[in-house]
Amino acid sequence: MLGRAFGVLNCFSVDRPRQTQSDLSRRTGLPLPTVHRLCAQLVEQGALVRGADGRYEIGVRLWELGALAPRAHGLRQVAMPYLEDLYEATHENVQLVVREGTEALYIERISARGAVAVVGRAGGRLPLHASSGGLVLLAHGGPDLLDAVLAAGLERFTPSTITTEHRLRQVLDEIRRTGFVVCREHLNLGTLAVAAPILRRTGAVVASISVVVGVAEDPAPLVPALRAAALGISRGLA
Repeated sequence: MLGRAFGVLNCFSVDRPRQTQSDLSRRTGLPLPTVHRLCAQLVEQGALVRGADGRYEIGVRLWELGALAPRAHGLRQVAMPYLEDLYEATHENVQLVVREGTEALYIERISARGAVAVVGRAGGRLPLHASSGGLVLLAHGGPDLLDAVLAAGLERFTPSTITTEHRLRQVLDEIRRTGFVVCREHLNLGTLAVAAPILRRTGAVVASISVVVGVAEDPAPLVPALRAAALGISRGLA
């Protein structure tokens, strides 16, 4: 029953935030009466909310529970002052990223109203090879992770997205050598992203921090500020 309930919840996404019972039945392969019963129980527990039109959306109770996850909560708590300082210095998009499988999971993002538009959002996921924060995590994720990413295929988002194994290995080597990465329009046209790793005391990379600005911006002034913020967060975790 728990697996079926999560099957229903996993049907919701950024592209499908509101769904009917028929939608859920079709996507899960569960009979409509089963979906009806599961939805009623999930609504009762606050995991789903049923609108006046009969469509369902994710309830705030799931957000409350997710906010308690130690991996995200502890990291975010330590990182927020540094993210805010970095935001005040740039007034652009500042992001905190962790790895979840072969994807980059964005657990925090601060941006100004006039900041350059980006694909990533807090709570969203992106491929490791296409995002600056993801590339940093991939560079320190070991050979098995790289093999899994290559096996899944390197999806192209823009003409500048890394789509070959040779180029990807070059970039990952450079990240390990310099301690940061600069991505010009890898994920969004018109954007430039800079990212650096966050480390635990053991030296293991547990997250990354990134700044996304307009592609015409000079990344050189961003690198020292970004690396200082990453170092501050790393020390806070230690």
